[in-house]
Amino acid sequence: QVQLVESGGGLVQPGGSLRLSCAASGSAFSINRMGWYRQALGKQRDLVAVITSVGRTDYADSVKGRFTISRDNAKNTVYLQMNSLKPEDTAVYYCKITARRMGRSSDDDYWGQGTQVTVSA
Repeated sequence: QVQLVESGGGLVQPGGSLRLSCAASGSAFSINRMGWYRQALGKQRDLVAVITSVGRTDYADSVKGRFTISRDNAKNTVYLQMNSLKPEDTAVYYCKITARRMGRSSDDDYWGQGTQVTVSA
């Protein structure tokens, strides 16, 4: 099995910054895509940013120019640097990885537990 542990959420004022981390652990797996999603209260879970195994990135229009996704393959960790935060960025943020476990013929998706980000004065 693969476990994901997220950290870095919290309360920040508008215009502030936060950095989220998500570390994957387990045995005998290789990670393909890594991404961040968010779900505001009463709304669906939406993609925020994604990064492929070769470092190609993609972002939701609402966060382009403000958020940066990166990964450290040696640590099996994905990061989300969030700058110029706005109240509408308030949500629970989830990381998701797509990984191939040894012996499996296809990739599986794994989700983190979620971390709350609140942007408020």
